[in-house]
Amino acid sequence: MAQIRKFEEIQAWQCARNLTRMIYLLSNSGGFKNDYALKDQIRRAAISVMSNIAEGFGRGGNREFLQFLSIAKGSVSEVQAQLYVALDIGYVDRKQFDEAYTLTDDTANLIGGFMRYLNQADMKGVKYRKGGSINP
Repeated sequence: MAQIRKFEEIQAWQCARNLTRMIYLLSNSGGFKNDYALKDQIRRAAISVMSNIAEGFGRGGNREFLQFLSIAKGSVSEVQAQLYVALDIGYVDRKQFDEAYTLTDDTANLIGGFMRYLNQADMKGVKYRKGGSINP
């Protein structure tokens, strides 16, 4: 089993960080940068993914961590929905959309896998603790 001592070591958080970077780059160009409502909303949703993974890690218990991971996964879906808006009104082209959407899927899959692991660990009576042994 791996030892995760900092949230930055969590693969799902790393992927969420890449997603946030991509969303910032996409939303800082063309018509997207002047649509303050959509730009701010999609950025907040992307930030929420990585923030909730970090906050859940800091809480130090399986159930709370799972709750925050669930919120993070919901924020991924929010980013996906907003990407469709950006595509439909021409702020991103199909290639940009596909690249960003693939990254959202990767992030959601990593979060989901981590949630499954924590659920199984909880059923076995293993409690996650910050700095403890977990295998994301």
